[in-house]
Amino acid sequence: MQDKPKYAFSVSVKTAYLQNQSSPEENQYAFSYTVTISNIGGMAGQLISRHWIITDANNHVEEVKGLGVVGAQPLLFPEQQYEYTSGTLLETPIGSMRGTYKIVAEDGTLFDAVIESFTLAVPKLLN
Repeated sequence: MQDKPKYAFSVSVKTAYLQNQSSPEENQYAFSYTVTISNIGGMAGQLISRHWIITDANNHVEEVKGLGVVGAQPLLFPEQQYEYTSGTLLETPIGSMRGTYKIVAEDGTLFDAVIESFTLAVPKLLN
């Protein structure tokens, strides 16, 4: 059996189009995203900051950096999860987000939890 890494967080994301908060005629498309952060390593770590890169279909890029997530800096022990929901507004009906969370382990080591690129899209637009 392989030892688990000391510093390892995984991130999964589910998205939703918010039709009631969108105004396509004004090029405003609202999306929510629910993020689940899991400590899959062997040491506790605290999420201290976020860095998002948001890109719309016109290749307009917005970077968002800040402390914590939705006002929290969760401390996760091994095998614990933290889930939150937030949102973003795009000027196009499709776009993507990716980024990183900066984590500080209980021994003081800093590392990044990578948020792989995911798509934000109005339903039925891609099929």
